[in-house]
Amino acid sequence: MVRNSTLAQRLTSPPTEGQSVLQLKKFPRGWVTKTATFFVFLLITYITNAQPRQIIDFNKGWKFYLGDDSLARFANYDDNKWRKLSVPHDWSIESDFIKNAPATPEGGSLPGGIGWYRKEFILPATTKDKVVSIEFDGVYQNSEVWINGNYLGRRPNGYINFSYQITHYLKPSPQKNIISVKVDNSQQPNSRWYSGSGIYRNVKLVITNLLHFVKQTVFISASSKDEKVATVKVNASFFKWDIREKLKVNLAIIEGEKIVQQSHPQVIYDEKFMGKIKEDFIVESFRKWDTDNPYLYKLKISLLTSNNFIIDEVSIPFGIRSFHFDKDKGFFLNDKPLKLQGVCMHHDLGALGAAFNKEAARRQLKILKEMGTNAIRFSHNPPATEMLDLCDEMGFLVIDEAFDMWRKKKNKYDYHK
Repeated sequence: MVRNSTLAQRLTSPPTEGQSVLQLKKFPRGWVTKTATFFVFLLITYITNAQPRQIIDFNKGWKFYLGDDSLARFANYDDNKWRKLSVPHDWSIESDFIKNAPATPEGGSLPGGIGWYRKEFILPATTKDKVVSIEFDGVYQNSEVWINGNYLGRRPNGYINFSYQITHYLKPSPQKNIISVKVDNSQQPNSRWYSGSGIYRNVKLVITNLLHFVKQTVFISASSKDEKVATVKVNASFFKWDIREKLKVNLAIIEGEKIVQQSHPQVIYDEKFMGKIKEDFIVESFRKWDTDNPYLYKLKISLLTSNNFIIDEVSIPFGIRSFHFDKDKGFFLNDKPLKLQGVCMHHDLGALGAAFNKEAARRQLKILKEMGTNAIRFSHNPPATEMLDLCDEMGFLVIDEAFDMWRKKKNKYDYHK
């Protein structure tokens, strides 16, 4: 295992899933008493120099091999003869159609198999004393990931996004790091449509400070009961060090370039040093989101020191709307009856295969809009994150399925496992 000699890594052990990266090792009581002031000083110095999170496009510069070689997980493996490419990538669509393919005609009559991806990268110098994660929006399927030969984990489902915190396994700049990804789509048939194979959605490297908002804990719900007033509810969580340094949170609702609402909610801390925020906004004279005019606001949530240095910051677009179902009159959006003129839609892009392409997806949605479509059931799995963002932006109601079967299988290696 390779470790940087940073403050964070001297004080922490590699976290398990769901564990704070800030959790202290258990040192003797006397040691903590004598050194607490020193570490508080170091951390406050660190916070003062902190910068908000970086999100780095990690799609370019990969190497690919169609086949299985278990040695490819090691950092010193020779991949010079591998094919160079960028992701998103679908290796199945590149193959010839096969009459008796195990995937069957329902699966596109194209092969699956096993493939490996590797990428060499150097961390930015600004990552010292930071938390680094790699985020995959989707890998079909049965993916396993290694960083510098260290095993990170396995994700069976091919449609769910996932991430790994890799801080403790990274080599500092200018040393090189190697990430290896095995993708196993050899068990066929596993679906009743064309699935594709590989790292077929976007990959990002996310760099945050030690104090940061926890992934997928910032939630917004926005609704209106009348034409004049809307309620926007915000919940969020972040990791906090057990020190006396007071942290502040700033919430801002932004319309275009203008801040229309702002607050500094009280932060509640639990026994695990988790900071929690809960705030309700009342927004007057608001613009509604609907399928004809999909107006979006933006929430910016900032974590700051008492001296107003920004430690972390997240921005999320959202719309304000209300809906309900009436057993006799049907569906209502913003208190107006609306006929759902919908389609079922799979994740592939036709002849382009399963590799996600935002502009191709936008073209699909544009054509559907011109047809009069206002609702989409994504069958039978979650689509790419960017596809959901496009639906918000272009005015589509969405049924976002997990899978179509819970306990039973529809084929031998059903993907829902």
